[in-house]
Amino acid sequence: MGENITMASDMNDYFNKKKKPSGGGSGGGSGGGNFKAPRPPKIDFNMGGGKAGIFYFIGAIVLFLILAKPFVIITEGERGILSTNGKYEQQTLLPGLHFIIPVIQKVYLVDTKVRIINYADRIDRSTGSTGTGIAVKPAITVLDKRGLPVGIELTVQYRLNSQFAAQTISNWGFSWEEKIINPVVRDVVRNVVGKYDAESLPQLRNTIAELIEKGIRKSVESQKNSPALFQSIQLREIVLPAKVKEQIERVQVAKQEVQRAEQEVQRAKQEALKRAAEAQGKSNAVRIAAEGKAQKITIEADATAKANKIISASLTDQLLQLEQIMVQGKFNDALRENKDAKIFLTPGGATPNIWVDMKDPQRQTAIK
Repeated sequence: MGENITMASDMNDYFNKKKKPSGGGSGGGSGGGNFKAPRPPKIDFNMGGGKAGIFYFIGAIVLFLILAKPFVIITEGERGILSTNGKYEQQTLLPGLHFIIPVIQKVYLVDTKVRIINYADRIDRSTGSTGTGIAVKPAITVLDKRGLPVGIELTVQYRLNSQFAAQTISNWGFSWEEKIINPVVRDVVRNVVGKYDAESLPQLRNTIAELIEKGIRKSVESQKNSPALFQSIQLREIVLPAKVKEQIERVQVAKQEVQRAEQEVQRAKQEALKRAAEAQGKSNAVRIAAEGKAQKITIEADATAKANKIISASLTDQLLQLEQIMVQGKFNDALRENKDAKIFLTPGGATPNIWVDMKDPQRQTAIK
């Protein structure tokens, strides 16, 4: 600022000297007295200082926003828990942009997406991590009713209850899963499976799975503020001891043999029934045929009897005499051909009469 003022004074002195004629006399030049020096430009020193101050102020605000970060962005599948001076707010923050007071307020993000816990011994644990929402834990070892060890493998799918996320984190902390889900699952499985014998577990698989699911849901959701919501609880495998497996296999083989024997017996019974039915059918056929023949003979005999009765009723003495005359005529014709023939008359004169050819003793002819 002082340098600017000094430079302005020097310029004023220079132009003042230019106004005076050279040589000090009045005749020093005809145009010397009319010369006017130009005015120096005006400089607004106060305006320049104000702009610099505004610039510094804006820069300070931007720097403060960058360092303090008075906002937070919550994405889908998350909820924000607002803490003011170390105290959690009851209402969680929904996905979106939220402004906070730096230093005084802080937002903790919690995951509300579906999470999975696999209880198994045959799954590669390197694939399970809390960062991806999948955790792998050892299979649950349970003692059955007789004290035999049984392994239970299952998959639990659940999610944090976003409605009461702040209360859950306030009561249980951010490791709430290890304090709620894992202990409850193991306790319910042991209580359910421990009531049965190891041999009966495979046959009761559906019943056991249903009891485990009901027990876990009831135990967790009945707690204050229902910290978790379950999507599904799947019983994947029941791992039995080797001796129990061998015993079950032997029982299964014995049952299969019994079933095979029963099938053979049923098949033999069916064959016997088939043969009996065939024999019965043949017997019925023979009986029906005999009955048909007997009935035919009876009918024929009845018809003959009726015919004889009718014939007998129609015979008269004159008719019999006529018949005898006709037969006698036939004998007479025969005697004319064979004079050696003998005639035997039926006593009473009834026909037929028998004659014998004496030339051929083997020949007998009955003439009616």
